[in-house]
Amino acid sequence: MLKSKTFVRKTRSGGVVKIVREHYLREDIWCGSEACTECKQESTVLETDACLESSLCSYPHYLIPDTNVVLHQIDVLEDPVIRNVIILQTVLQEVRHRSAPVYKRLKDIIHEKEKHVYTFTNEHHRDTFIEREPGESANDRNDRAIRVAAKWYSQHLKKLESETEGLKVVLLTNDQDNKRKAEESGLLAYKCEEYIKSLIANPELVDRLALSNDDKNEITSSRVLFPEHLPLSRIQAGIKSGAFLQGTFRASRDNYLEATVFVQGEGEDSTEVLLQGLQHLNRAVYQDVVAVQLLPRDQWVAPSSVVLQDEGAAKDDEAEEEEEEKALRLSVAEAARKPTGKVVGIIKRNWRPFCGMLNVSLIKESTRHLFTPADRRIPRIRIETRQASTLAGHRILVSIDGWPKDSRYPNGHFVRSLGNAGDKDTEQEVLLLEHDVPHQDFSQAVLSFLPKMPWAITPEDMAKREDLRNLTVCSVDPPGCTDIDDALHCRELENGNLEVGVHIADVSHFIRPGNAMDKEAANRGTTVYLCGKRIDMVPEMLSSNLCSLRSNVERLAFSCIWEMNHKAEIVKTRFTKSVINSKASLTYAEAQMRIDDASRNDDTTESLRGLNKLAKILKKQRIEKGALTLSSLEVRFHIDSETHDPIDLQTKELMETNSMVEEFMLLANISVAQKIYDEFSECAMLRKHPAPPPSNYDVLLKAAKSKDVEIHTDSAKALADSLDRAKVDGFPYFNTLLRILATRCMMQAVYFCSGMDSDFHHYGLASPIYTHFTSPIRRYADIIVHRLLAVAIGADSTYPDLMDKHKQSALCNNLNYRHKMSQYAQRSSVAFHTQLFFKSRGILNEEGYILFVRKNAIIVLIPKFGLEGTVFFDSKDKTAPNLVFDEEIPSLTIEQHTFHIFDKVKVTISLDESNVQHQKIRMSLIQPVIPGVSVPAPVVEPQAKKPKLEQ
Repeated sequence: MLKSKTFVRKTRSGGVVKIVREHYLREDIWCGSEACTECKQESTVLETDACLESSLCSYPHYLIPDTNVVLHQIDVLEDPVIRNVIILQTVLQEVRHRSAPVYKRLKDIIHEKEKHVYTFTNEHHRDTFIEREPGESANDRNDRAIRVAAKWYSQHLKKLESETEGLKVVLLTNDQDNKRKAEESGLLAYKCEEYIKSLIANPELVDRLALSNDDKNEITSSRVLFPEHLPLSRIQAGIKSGAFLQGTFRASRDNYLEATVFVQGEGEDSTEVLLQGLQHLNRAVYQDVVAVQLLPRDQWVAPSSVVLQDEGAAKDDEAEEEEEEKALRLSVAEAARKPTGKVVGIIKRNWRPFCGMLNVSLIKESTRHLFTPADRRIPRIRIETRQASTLAGHRILVSIDGWPKDSRYPNGHFVRSLGNAGDKDTEQEVLLLEHDVPHQDFSQAVLSFLPKMPWAITPEDMAKREDLRNLTVCSVDPPGCTDIDDALHCRELENGNLEVGVHIADVSHFIRPGNAMDKEAANRGTTVYLCGKRIDMVPEMLSSNLCSLRSNVERLAFSCIWEMNHKAEIVKTRFTKSVINSKASLTYAEAQMRIDDASRNDDTTESLRGLNKLAKILKKQRIEKGALTLSSLEVRFHIDSETHDPIDLQTKELMETNSMVEEFMLLANISVAQKIYDEFSECAMLRKHPAPPPSNYDVLLKAAKSKDVEIHTDSAKALADSLDRAKVDGFPYFNTLLRILATRCMMQAVYFCSGMDSDFHHYGLASPIYTHFTSPIRRYADIIVHRLLAVAIGADSTYPDLMDKHKQSALCNNLNYRHKMSQYAQRSSVAFHTQLFFKSRGILNEEGYILFVRKNAIIVLIPKFGLEGTVFFDSKDKTAPNLVFDEEIPSLTIEQHTFHIFDKVKVTISLDESNVQHQKIRMSLIQPVIPGVSVPAPVVEPQAKKPKLEQ
């Protein structure tokens, strides 16, 4: 049966086009119930015995949720208790348009066989399709379509009453009007809350209910704490007129009363608006898209230098606000004022489930409690739960439902428990969830695209590739590395020049565009390396076996081969798909020992010596061009093989072989970048490192000036040269500290599509063009670059998305996000393992250096452990703390002692376990001794240092 709709539309050029839309209706769409004998079904989803013990429904029943129930109660629908659900096509389409995250979760529920969730295509069934009536809104039409489909199911199942023991359908809707109309037409309809509360055997499900508007009104107080948010229409008009600015809300980790809003401009014309005080933050939550209004210039303030955290048990709101206002006043007198504003409205909420712990209410029998998120940038959340005693001491997930203007904190609901706080598996799950790292097992759909084992290189593969199995190729990697992306060779040619090859795992041979494995890898973006665990981007069969360039096995590779003279000048470059057989898989230390051992002269060792000699020349040339050599302290844990606890903590030592591998990877990336850009100027995936704005260098320049050292930041070369010259007599570690500070000034390197940007320069490497080619096992960007290069040399065919610059740009945005979150997750993992290390070691006394000075604290770096922490100062006389902060020098004077950046201090380091949620490394000052000033259990969350300037 065919329905058609005809209408005319005006084109851009002014013409009129007649459009006919055809909509096919069918009679043979199944109901999905195994009880049904009327539908000719090939398979069924819904069970006959669909019983849930309910005080409202004492009979077996299927649930039909409407769109709003799915959107707001997805946590409930995900619970294993809720089974035999019919998701109508109308609902699925509405959810898809209104919330991509909920749509994905709904699709996952549908694919979960144990849930028995059936999708009924009511929009194509002859008996359930309805036309929109004149004057009827799209929303009302969809509500009517849901009722019509529910009525059809009700009548359809009634015919089977003798076989199904009274099987019925129940419509779940929170819309009063929809519920009334459903009941008038003879349907069973309940509000979601009343149905869930009726489940006698599962009272814990009530905790997972998102608060309805009625519930929200109950929780709030009569006192208005925040200004009203403006409606979207006024916000849009204000942005258009320039009265408001639109940007992303970024809460501060160090001061819960302060945030910035990043306003994206054209090119480099982006600004940050400072927000201070609860009313100016106005219920915005980290990563929300907000509208801000700038305050008059005389109300602009400077960022606070006070470290202020909203933590611990719930306090009296009035007392809290007085304390907050006092903290704000500390920073108003700052000299360097910045554009300051206030949030006037929310354009888009970016809420997600948050990990954290419950602060159980001190009021006996109370069901309302405060939840403290693990992420300090997220405010505490009020939730209702009857499981408080069970959940105490657990890490749990909580979702925000809303934030009324008369509530100090947002309201939310419990989602699920993750396990006991402090447990290694639980904490690892928390850090993966908090940093949005996809870590679920690969689905069967993904695994179905893996090659069948045993796998071997076929004659067809060999015919399309260059046979390089005879070359003395070897790999050099960290100890324990199983995902070996790259291998190298170097040999002398008959003409006296050298041939150098970088051979990269040909992952794109196994992962073909558009299939389930490719989509999963594109979503994950990168492999995430945690302490003692790796979250793979691709299945292990590829990452640790078929794609890994292990020794003495034949592997498919993509090779970049140069002919060079002995001055490391490139004579010729070529790219080829190849087959290699690595002769050795070495660690950096093993490769270094071979190079240094004069008694060894085998082919692999000679190849390594040739590579090392050329690498030194290449590095010298790079530095002469202005490439930066920065510094950061990376740590390595020695893990107990049985308990998997850290038993030692050391900073990583870099050898010549680290630099050797790095130089050739950089050279390969630059060579490939130029090739793919020459071939595809509009859609090459490249990587750039923007030059930092001058203000980023303020801390570095002040720190250097405090030691009478001059630093020039006009260009990367000027910075590199002045860092090389920066020395202080009797202070050999000064240059390293300065380079650590310089690293903190840098911008993040990002992927971009060449057709969407004109600035290609990589500031840190001083290279006009750059990309990532050398790690396709662990970075999806490299897979795209491999595909572009393969098309460029005629080794593979193209596909539409590869040549679409807009899709490439959207992909770059996801890869940049995943890469950033991966780095944060790695740092959190190092922080947690550092805590475990100090838990077993007890109290240690160590020397360190001051990296930063704050109004009420100094930030100390402990080089031995690569650990950075804050020592807070507080006077015994709370009314008159004798602290004098000078931002220009910068320095902090306490009593008669003045602390400067780079001063040497001695501290005690121990683990503070008083707060289970935020266990911290405690640092207290030992030397210099300052009479009359106490150091009250100072705390620090250890952070892994930023990795060496990202290559």
